[in-house]
Amino acid sequence: MFTVSDDEFADLIDQAFGQLPKAHRQAVKNVAIVYADDPTPAQRRQLRLACNQTLYGLYEGVPLARRQGLTNLPPDKITIFKGPMERDAADLASLRQEIHHTLWHEVAHYFGLDHAAIHRLEQ
Repeated sequence: MFTVSDDEFADLIDQAFGQLPKAHRQAVKNVAIVYADDPTPAQRRQLRLACNQTLYGLYEGVPLARRQGLTNLPPDKITIFKGPMERDAADLASLRQEIHHTLWHEVAHYFGLDHAAIHRLEQ
């Protein structure tokens, strides 16, 4: 387990976003990128997570690919979960890497990719 302050965690998220390709960063519009200690019980129920399953990040919103030109939607939200990441991280480098990977994964959902497409891109 490796821990950082909330401010340090927020800075790591900002750094990870800054490392995404510029074209992708510029295309992310009206999305709140936040962090929370852990998923809420409601989020866990919604995703049907078992008690032994962990969650590092969550995209909530309407993916760009499904908007069909709608512009009056509320902001999308990407939440990065600090607690599970800290519990699994051995050091700062592994925490930084997991934040970057998780943020990339959730931004991919924003662009409309499902888990199968994301896993194909990761290969």
